[in-house]
Amino acid sequence: MSEFDITPLIHHPYRPPEGFSAPQAGVHKASTVLFPTVAAMRNRDWRSRSGYTYGLHGTPTTFLLEERLAALEGGSECVLAPSGLAAIALVDQALLASGDEVLLPDNVYGPSRELARNELLRWGIAHRFYDPMDAAALAFMITPATKLVWLEAAGSVTMEFPDLVNLVAAAKARGVTTALDNTWGAGLAFRPFDLGIDIVMQALTKFPSGGGDVLMGSVTTRNATLHERLKLTHMHLGLGVAANDAELILRSLPSIGVRYAAHDATARQLAAWLGARPEVARVLHPAFESCPGHAHWKSLCSSAAGLFSVMLDARYSQAQVDAFVDALTLFGIGYSWGGPMSLAVPYDLKAMRGDRAYAGSLVRFSIGLESVAALQADLEQALRKLA
Repeated sequence: MSEFDITPLIHHPYRPPEGFSAPQAGVHKASTVLFPTVAAMRNRDWRSRSGYTYGLHGTPTTFLLEERLAALEGGSECVLAPSGLAAIALVDQALLASGDEVLLPDNVYGPSRELARNELLRWGIAHRFYDPMDAAALAFMITPATKLVWLEAAGSVTMEFPDLVNLVAAAKARGVTTALDNTWGAGLAFRPFDLGIDIVMQALTKFPSGGGDVLMGSVTTRNATLHERLKLTHMHLGLGVAANDAELILRSLPSIGVRYAAHDATARQLAAWLGARPEVARVLHPAFESCPGHAHWKSLCSSAAGLFSVMLDARYSQAQVDAFVDALTLFGIGYSWGGPMSLAVPYDLKAMRGDRAYAGSLVRFSIGLESVAALQADLEQALRKLA
């Protein structure tokens, strides 16, 4: 029996014709990129979007996603990372060296805090935490060693909305680069670059994906020099994203505005209802006056993400609060937000931020796309079990 020669399958002459057009962009998968000649291979620059060199450095699919995300954020250049945390790490590694210092808000995203406490510290990079509600205090904290100030709006879990305008002004006055985790704002709530922020990072896992099924992050700038530094570190670390994941983000981006508005509207209704319940001591939602930084939110934003937290009355033990979350049937118990399913997570604030005074236990809600009535009924039946 003769062996079947698969060579014609590998070198088949068919090529798709140019001119095909559809609402969704084509998906280009590649590790190897072919060049017509050796000269073309040697002359092509991996840093430029004018050509392609290797799948890790970009394909038409990832370049398109980068361009659209830059437009969403109001920037000019964007690079993609495998997750939101990877995007944060990329910024840190691109801009910080041994002997430098980074300042983090004390309500920063937990994994970013742990990155600083472990990896950055091991590399000789110091970190300190500042109060995001006190821009004057930040100004006094900045030293010649301070090379980066991270901003987060709204703050992780406790949802304070910082004084972004004056925080940025304090850093700029001292020549320090600012980077914002804009996952909550998603490029929709406000325009970070218009405030003078240098770098905008986003976890595309959340609102841009919208499906709870993709991990990806982005780093966007308007500054060509900063972008070059980020791009070089991106290449040195070998960061890349899969074309099929990029395709999912591209497919979801056109609906991000209507989804964000739907999450926002439902969240506000449920937050208001919960705020009137006797079991709830406080609602933490930037659009509500009870939330620290509400005035800052109001000065910059009209919309808000479908994310809020509640402080349950101090009479309830953590075990009772956990049982309340367990009793929810429509709310999944899980991290993240921006997907179709509502989520709930109880947090131990004393373990997270012992320097902040919060009375009672906190539950963070990520509101999905279910009906208000159904979610309210679920919350009501679970609250009855607190007793």
